[in-house]
Parts: sequence; C-alpha cells; structure tokens
Amino acid sequence: MSDQAYRHPVKAIVIFDGSCDFCTATAELLRRLDRGRRVTCLPFQIPGLPERYGLSVRACEESVWTILPDGRRYRGAQALACTLDLLIGFPFWQRLYRLPGLGPLTEHLYRWVAAHRQYLPGVKPFCQRPRAPCGASQPESPQR
Repeated sequence: MSDQAYRHPVKAIVIFDGSCDFCTATAELLRRLDRGRRVTCLPFQIPGLPERYGLSVRACEESVWTILPDGRRYRGAQALACTLDLLIGFPFWQRLYRLPGLGPLTEHLYRWVAAHRQYLPGVKPFCQRPRAPCGASQPESPQR
C-alpha cells in the first residue's frame, strides 16, 4: 500500500459482523480511534452490502474486510493491519504484517479469535439495535 493511499480523502470501508458482540465493540473502537474520519464501519448484514463490494455473505461471515477507495480488498488480520494504518496515517502495521512469518502468525491468531469471538467481551450487536439497517433475518447471537 502506498503512502498516498493514507492521505486519500475518500473513506475506506470496514465490513464486520453486525450480529457479533465482540465485532461490534471492535468496530466502535475503530470509530473512536478514527480522528481523521478515514474509515466507515458497516455490518455485512445491510442488504446488498457484500455484493456491492464483490464479496459473498459467506466470506463476510468468515472474516472482517477492509475495502480501500481504489478497490483493493483485505481480509482478516491484514484487513485490521490496513485499517490501523489508515487510522495512524502511516503504513506501520502493514510493514509488520509483511515481515517473514508474521503475516501467517497473525492470520492464525485472527482465525482463533474469529472462532472464539462469541466468548469474548463485547457490546450489544449492531444488528440488534433499534433502527439498525440490517436485513430482516439476522442470525441469533451465540449464547455465552
């Protein structure tokens, strides 16, 4: 990712699971950290959202996604590294991700967190909130 992408005035999109407590809490944290207003976090349950960005619902159920204004897409740990870099305005986390062995290690850690996210602390899921623009048939949040 070039340094130019970090100064682009158009927002990147982070697509997260709006039925997940932990995912919603993480999206809210990203919003609070986004002082430059570079990122918009949206739940994949918004009707037609995954398809708008060339993704399937299944792909969004498996991983968080970051879509840059130029169309580049990142998933999982790399999506989070990309998003954190946008928030700080410098490609620090992506450079760490690219160090030998660190990318696969962070993806492994991401997969573990994703598989256990129902046990991690969070907030009321986005899609269970009043007036949330999520589709009518939302999966139930797993019980803790």
